[in-house]
Amino acid sequence: MPVFLRRLPTLASVLLLVSTATAPCMQAKPRDSALSEAEVDQIRETRLEPAQCIAAFVKFLDLRAQKVQDLYSHPRRPGREDDTRELLEQFASIADELGDNLEDYGPRHADLRKVLPKLLQATERWATALKSPPEEQTYSVERKFALASIGDLRQSATDLIALQEAWFKEHPPAKKEQQQPGPIEIPR
Repeated sequence: MPVFLRRLPTLASVLLLVSTATAPCMQAKPRDSALSEAEVDQIRETRLEPAQCIAAFVKFLDLRAQKVQDLYSHPRRPGREDDTRELLEQFASIADELGDNLEDYGPRHADLRKVLPKLLQATERWATALKSPPEEQTYSVERKFALASIGDLRQSATDLIALQEAWFKEHPPAKKEQQQPGPIEIPR
């Protein structure tokens, strides 16, 4: 029997070992989150207070919209359209996540009556900001998705405002008694 035939099983096992060891490296890198690590931490910290969590999302979306506007308020630089596409993708992703949170908060009857009007105002601001860059094929699809996400947020917030008004009219929150601080006793 020739030497190469005797070594064929060994060669096959080496090739199999090499291919399985390098397979994870050759797979596509998973898409990173649209939120930075600091933003994710902030969401985690505010998760138990729905109004604060929504306010944090609004802040992150304001930041993305402002970055889009900044790209077009300065002289053109190479890669501006690609940066715009990436920011619009991030914006749509964050807006969709905020929409998911609004759906979760609705049935829980968390008091969002102060933050929801601010969210509605922000949707107008965002729509204006994202429509300001000129039409460009590089990011036209991403802009449509981002604008659709804004529309969905606007509709969710409007519906949730109506639900909140009805719920809190039927179930008014308990008023906290104003407690007067008593005299301070200092131990001797």
